[in-house]
Amino acid sequence: MGNMDGKAVEELSATEIHQWYKKFMTECPSGQLTQHEFKQFFNLKNLSPASNQYIEQMFNTFDFNKDGYMDFMEYVAALSLVLKGKVEQKLKWYFKLYDVDGNGCIDRGELLNIIKAIRAINRCNEDMTAEEFTDMVFDKIDINGDGELSLEEFIEGVQRDEFLLNVLTRSLDLKHIVHMIQNDGQSIHTESTRQEIINGNIH
Repeated sequence: MGNMDGKAVEELSATEIHQWYKKFMTECPSGQLTQHEFKQFFNLKNLSPASNQYIEQMFNTFDFNKDGYMDFMEYVAALSLVLKGKVEQKLKWYFKLYDVDGNGCIDRGELLNIIKAIRAINRCNEDMTAEEFTDMVFDKIDINGDGELSLEEFIEGVQRDEFLLNVLTRSLDLKHIVHMIQNDGQSIHTESTRQEIINGNIH
């Protein structure tokens, strides 16, 4: 299953794991979730190309062993990381999500595309444009000014800036997913709920 955080998984209760397993196997009887099923799982339809790429990148970061499927343990590890992981663990995961080409750095284009995709999914209007927000992030945490964010720059910079930390924390607030699972896996149909699930009122 690749590199997962065992401590985060161990912190889950038996009840939580049972609820998640019930939801997972109801939606995915084969025990292996494909990208297409992942989108159906959270009722993600009619996405723009940019939003679709963002969701696929999210799936790929959850697919720890890179076999093209998410099995139950990968599903549990992903949710437990985002729900119960320490701040630094979450930031490492966010970095992987934003580092689309996997070269170990986030450039302006990668960050800008992700921000645009998140806003498209949420259909939200912000005071700053996506370009202005991207520029602000780099101005604040690109210490050496090379136009790329290393993992170290990203983690240290975001932890140092409360505003950025809050934005990222909200960006994958999965409380709505947990609520859905605890309510016996009821389907999500409304646009507002679907948007909340993607990033818990994220910006």
